[in-house]
Amino acid sequence: MVDFRVLEYQEKRVLVFDVSSRPIGLSVQLDGVAWWYESDSLIPMPDNVRYSIYKESGFDFSGSICAGATLSDLDESAVELFRSKWIKKSGNKRLANLSGEQILRDCSAVTDDGVTYAALILFGKHSSLTKYLPQSEIVFEYRSSNASGPANQREEFRAGFFTCFDDIWNLINLRNDRQHYQDGLFIFDIPTFNERVIREAVINAVSHRDYQMAGSVFIRQYPDHLVIENPGGLPNGITLENILDRQSPRNRRVAEILSLCGLVERSGQGMNIIYEFSIKEAKELPDFTGTDSNFVVISLNGLVINPEMLFVINRIGNDRMESLSTIDFLIINSLYHGVALQTEMNARINRLIDMGIVEHAGRSKYVLARSLYAAVGKTGTYTRLVGLDRNTNKELILKHIKMNGDNGTPFGELYQVLPSHSRDQIRSLVNELRNDGEIYCVGRTKSALWFYKK
Repeated sequence: MVDFRVLEYQEKRVLVFDVSSRPIGLSVQLDGVAWWYESDSLIPMPDNVRYSIYKESGFDFSGSICAGATLSDLDESAVELFRSKWIKKSGNKRLANLSGEQILRDCSAVTDDGVTYAALILFGKHSSLTKYLPQSEIVFEYRSSNASGPANQREEFRAGFFTCFDDIWNLINLRNDRQHYQDGLFIFDIPTFNERVIREAVINAVSHRDYQMAGSVFIRQYPDHLVIENPGGLPNGITLENILDRQSPRNRRVAEILSLCGLVERSGQGMNIIYEFSIKEAKELPDFTGTDSNFVVISLNGLVINPEMLFVINRIGNDRMESLSTIDFLIINSLYHGVALQTEMNARINRLIDMGIVEHAGRSKYVLARSLYAAVGKTGTYTRLVGLDRNTNKELILKHIKMNGDNGTPFGELYQVLPSHSRDQIRSLVNELRNDGEIYCVGRTKSALWFYKK
């Protein structure tokens, strides 16, 4: 309905039209066409605009029924693999006695209305996917360099995810070099491609890609990094800034089935796991360069960027690391690399201090605990990060005032002695020296001068 109101303005009538917003997830159509303005002309709405409107309603494509698909389109071996993982995860041995069809019904892959697209994505045969959902495909490529051209190896998987999941990892693991580092008696054997990280990243791509878009999931492996690209962009409400804090599965039925057998956490913590393992293994954080509204691109660097950090992380110990959250790991990573802490990290600092992982090193300044650096023979690094201690700072101020002799020292000149300190910090040091009887002040305000007390 479009209504209007009449307003009187400067003895003139003004007509105000009230146009209701279109329904969420639906475009307004006339004669079967959704119209769109381009300059002064009306044209059919561009496909990308209509597509973004349809996504607003949060429609779960994976939970919808695939017309024409039957149980014969599903691979029994994939269903049995899912059954074994479900039994292992739940401990429910009763599942072993159920028929394959009942297993599929119990996980909602199949309903009274028919076979869902989730069932095809996870258990479908090659011929069935080719017929009903050809874009449900994972393409693996190995490239020995970043040069363009044909890949050194290319494999295409158009089959239920449970059929090809292990095969994809085995392909990646064929060229998975180990990086060896020794710290005293300890030897670190770090794989370039961590199995847990790679599996989580692949599962994320399958769970969150848009199956209504043409295009396949691409996994491109290089000697030292791996890139996964999936169609559809980030789900509604998810940005690169909140990707660790919010979960919004685009294909809820797929995610729910995967969570039943333990391949994904119900809370959707796959990306958190990827970040945490990257920090534990002293590798670069995931890189999302190339991500836009149509594709999500994640690059996983496999090289250890700093062996010293690897040793420091190891000294934290498994017991303490098990109780750390993703933001705790990000704090540790930021402090080690000298990156300023984000505002939301401050709330977690005190807990890390209580655990002996972080120390307070001055006003709003924090460093990793000295014990961590000492354990790997890097106390000099700790001292550099902490800076001069309080007594040393007072000695520097006193020495400068003493050298100025009878000329006196204005307060502002002390900033040159300790340029990294604030006015309040320097004032505190000067007051301590005065209270100790080392210096005295003549004058007030900006004209005041400080002298050494002989």
